[in-house]
Amino acid sequence: MPDAAADFEIDAGLGVRLSGEQSGTGIPIVLQHGLTATRRYVVMGSRTLERSGHRVVAYDARGHGHSSPAPVPDAYTYELLADDLRAVLDELGIERAILAGASMGAQTALRFALDHPDRVLALGLITPAFDPDAATEPAAYAGWDKLARGLREGGVEGFVTAYDLDPIPAAWRDTVEKVLRQRLALHDHPLAVADALEATPRSRPFEAWGGLQSVGVSTLVVASRDEADPSHPLAVAERYAAAIPGATLVVERPGSSPIAWQGGRLSKVLAELVK
Repeated sequence: MPDAAADFEIDAGLGVRLSGEQSGTGIPIVLQHGLTATRRYVVMGSRTLERSGHRVVAYDARGHGHSSPAPVPDAYTYELLADDLRAVLDELGIERAILAGASMGAQTALRFALDHPDRVLALGLITPAFDPDAATEPAAYAGWDKLARGLREGGVEGFVTAYDLDPIPAAWRDTVEKVLRQRLALHDHPLAVADALEATPRSRPFEAWGGLQSVGVSTLVVASRDEADPSHPLAVAERYAAAIPGATLVVERPGSSPIAWQGGRLSKVLAELVK
């Protein structure tokens, strides 16, 4: 594999084409981003993983970045996102890989690991947020629906207006708003992202905490403290670490910037998963 990033495009079926890139050589690690983000927003351009001996694969989820939309608006479930991940591995000839994902990407990686344990070397679950015990009545998804509506009706500015920045500490609020604008501007199909905002949060990557007992690979859970990242509660990340046998939890020091926001530092902890 080349040291410089090489772009690829993969047919995942039913008209979905996934856009991605790979670089480096060695143990494969596949990076998966969060909802409304793109492949740029996992390790933020850090090359630490390549330098530590990894073949790094990153791709835009269906409907995000340069990847094509799903065939229908509700086809952004974790089952389908995990199928896309399998298509990427198959097309690139990767039999087993480390899977590292942020938020939606973490839940996609976990769903894939539950379905295909023989193809996973290790897991890096970065700020997972899905809670199988959380409420599922329509009101529970009002915030996601508001963001989808804002994006459809007002584009990037509509999304930012609909996003509740008030819980973010003043020291980080401007940075968060800037990143929101930057990553929302990178999508070829913003209306598909709006569809995903409605469909993915209503999907369940697993049914109950007890189901995570079957995860049998080295797992790192990277959490964020609620002061900086209230949409990814620390308590939920702690539940993942407790439910997965032998999982390790890491979190930034109080008052520090979250590890998930620091590409180089995040890459260093991910590089420790498999030597």
